[in-house]
Amino acid sequence: MRILHTSDWHLGRTLHSVDLLDAQRDVLDQICRLVSDPIGGVGVDAVVVAGDVYDRAVPPVEAVLLFADTLTELTRHTTVIVTAGNHDSAIRLGFGAELFTHRLQMCTGLESVGTPVLLDDVAIYPVPYLDPDLARTRLATDAEPLERSHQSVMAAAMDRVRADLAGRAENVRSIVVAHAFVVGGTGSESERSIQVGGVDSVAVDTFDGVDYVALGHLHGAQQPASRSGTVLRYCGSPLRYSFSELNQQKSVTLVDLDEGGVRIQAVPLRQPRAMADLSGRLAELLSDPAHGRHRLDWVRVVVTDRCRPDQLFDRIRSRFPHVLQVMHAPDGVEQLGGRFMVPAEPSPRDLGAEFIREVTGLDADPGELDLFEAAYCEAVVEVGRTQ
Repeated sequence: MRILHTSDWHLGRTLHSVDLLDAQRDVLDQICRLVSDPIGGVGVDAVVVAGDVYDRAVPPVEAVLLFADTLTELTRHTTVIVTAGNHDSAIRLGFGAELFTHRLQMCTGLESVGTPVLLDDVAIYPVPYLDPDLARTRLATDAEPLERSHQSVMAAAMDRVRADLAGRAENVRSIVVAHAFVVGGTGSESERSIQVGGVDSVAVDTFDGVDYVALGHLHGAQQPASRSGTVLRYCGSPLRYSFSELNQQKSVTLVDLDEGGVRIQAVPLRQPRAMADLSGRLAELLSDPAHGRHRLDWVRVVVTDRCRPDQLFDRIRSRFPHVLQVMHAPDGVEQLGGRFMVPAEPSPRDLGAEFIREVTGLDADPGELDLFEAAYCEAVVEVGRTQ
């Protein structure tokens, strides 16, 4: 049995206000090709999507259409099993699920927890994101609600999974599809916190007793260590969603279950546009040939000139047309052990002009703006001296 494990598509997301729909379409097309033209000629028996299909509960129409197109293509070749993540609306994502064919299983409600999708001798247990405030009552075995924590509700869900497994033949292999933060995982800036009551994590051993756990939520591919025979893995997001993911190799995971156990293979996904972090004085950034290879990348730029250059964002964009973020961090100025960052827009001159216009109703003259900018530069340096 071969499973393709993916998650965290976040359809409808933007990156520093840049629409990512075309980039998302590109990586989803790559996933579809892995199914239609399988690696080594071994077909994919099911695709599991472990939550966060969309980036928000009410996604834009274009994101919904892209999801529909992707499902149409995938279900031409294999079974698709989808669960809801913390970014999704479980009700909206699962709407009409009972009308779909067996090729598409939308498992977004708590009532499905513990009920597997059966594919030959493999039982796949979808577990949608469990909001403790909602699940602690509905997953409780008596009138008393469960403890208000991710650990307690996921443990209750896994109790249902193990109870169902106990009634099946010994040779049945098992997969759990879950959206959660598992202890030992490493997050990034682009993931929304799921902390409840000060705790956002689930212990690894909560999932003991199954063969493979297809995890979603963390955007970097990784494998939390388990002391049992259970294999847990985050496949990661198919696209980079923040500069904290700059060095992550984006991929999907192929999972083979056979007599020898569980074998996994990360299949890299080509990123539609590379990312880069650049730093230096403005003149160097605009002229150094070494930076030329990043001209078409999504870039974040830190300018280290002592005073903030005029028209900074526009001048950077003249060389790097896909720049997403520009910051001013004068050399030698630090704050709390890190960079003293000043957003690229608006500039001190722009702020001064706006302030004078607001207070006096008149446009500022160049001399006033020169004084304003000089005072700003002196203040930045003074901050650096006092840290």
